[in-house]
This record gives sequence, structure tokens and C-alpha cells, in this order.
Amino acid sequence: MTAFKPREPLTEQVARHIENLIVFGQLKSGERIYETTMARELDVSHGSIREGLLLLEKRHLVRNIPRKGAFVTELDGFFVRSLYEIMALYLCHTGRKLTREAQASDLERLESLYGAMQSCYQGNDLLTFLELGIEYTQASLAYADNHFIVSAIEDLWPSAKRCAYAAFTHGGLQTLNDNLTFMRQSLDAIARHDDNGLCDIIQHYASQQCQNVVASLESGETDHASR
Repeated sequence: MTAFKPREPLTEQVARHIENLIVFGQLKSGERIYETTMARELDVSHGSIREGLLLLEKRHLVRNIPRKGAFVTELDGFFVRSLYEIMALYLCHTGRKLTREAQASDLERLESLYGAMQSCYQGNDLLTFLELGIEYTQASLAYADNHFIVSAIEDLWPSAKRCAYAAFTHGGLQTLNDNLTFMRQSLDAIARHDDNGLCDIIQHYASQQCQNVVASLESGETDHASR
């Protein structure tokens, strides 16, 4: 994980640092985030930490509870199913526009990202694979042409990344292979201008990924209980 480097805007850098701690499991589901400790670790003011936590609440990673403090959002089955349901709806909407309006240059960019992810798969580079997967999905947002959808998806990305990391660490290389299969199928559907086919692929992938994340949570709960 990239080390924290205070750059402008500071509040966003603080939020991104704490986001990574949550996404990669260094701050656990339901864990309290202590402002004083975090401010000391990052050598920033309490105000910067507080503003960063407000950003993360908007991005669904943190719950700020009056008179109690900030806590990492609980990652449970209900949260995961809700996340993948709404992400599938948004991505199907933007995907339909993409299949109808995509230019050759768009397909070239997506194919390039797909090739880079294949290389990460072969090199077992999980974190870069994950980042490229997010970039691949974000590339379709150029065709959303809807401020509210783009804004909503941007706020959902950190939770989607958190869930994807949980699925990948649980499923290993098979999960990476499943993602590459999804990408190949979606690219072929876009090239055919098959919007209905693309939506079916997105729905299937979202369901499969959701099941993997829930399985990882159940496995973690079982491990915790056994200890």
C-alpha cells in the first residue's frame, strides 16, 4: 500500500489513507477509528481527520455516531447484497449507452486494460489487478451522461473495492480468472453492440461476486469463532 504523503488537498489525502486501511482490512468491520491516534500517526490536525471521516461517511466506509465517535461500516451480507444490486443497476444503464456509442478508441483502451490485467494475473499481482479492474469499470462512465449516476458510483467505488479485495483474498487465482472471463465476455458484447447481452453478463458477474464476498465473510466469522 502506498505510504501516506500529505499533499493538497490534505483532507482528501487523509480520507484516501484511511480508506486504504479499511479496504485492505487493517481497520476491521465495526472497529472504532480514534481521531487522536490517527492525527498523531499522520501528523495532521484533529480537524483534518474529522473532515476526512466525513468524506468517508459519504463514501459508505465510515459511520459517524454522535457522542460515540467514528466506526468502520459493518461489512455484512445485507450491505454486500445491497451494494452489488445497485452497482449492477447503474452499470447496466451506462453499459447500454456504451454498447451503442463506443468508438474504436474506446475499445482499444478497454482491450489495453484487459491485457494489463492478464499480465497481473500471470504475475499474481493482486493489488494492481484490483486497481485496473476499477479503472476498467470507470472507463464506461464516460457514456453515463448523467451527473447523479456518476456521482453515486464514485461514492460507491471504495465499498466496491473493499468487497472485491475480500472476494479476491478468499477465492485466490480462481476469482481473478473469473474476473478476466467477465471482462472478455463484456468486451465481446460491446464489440457486437449487444446491450442486452452485456446487461446479462453484468448481472451474472455481480451475483457471482456477491456470493464470493458473502462466502469470505462467513469464512472470516467461522475463523473468528473458532479462535
